[in-house]
Amino acid sequence: MRLVVDLNRCQGYAQCAFLAPDVFEMHGEEALLYNPDADRAQRDAVLRAAAACPVQAILVDGLDGADAEAAAGAQGVSHAR
Repeated sequence: MRLVVDLNRCQGYAQCAFLAPDVFEMHGEEALLYNPDADRAQRDAVLRAAAACPVQAILVDGLDGADAEAAAGAQGVSHAR
């Protein structure tokens, strides 16, 4: 699983750091540090963190079909088939 955070969009709300502290960490008040190659064991926490981001700055890539549907549903996105 690969993560990309749009740091131009990120506003430092820190919801991701609260929900997935092993993957996301706030450095100071505004700078976000994260592991772009998060372990699959962190999948559920990462999906919750991505869904909770108020500005939807977190993109999760490398999910299989079921995981991708869950991530899209959590973010309120529908995919046409």
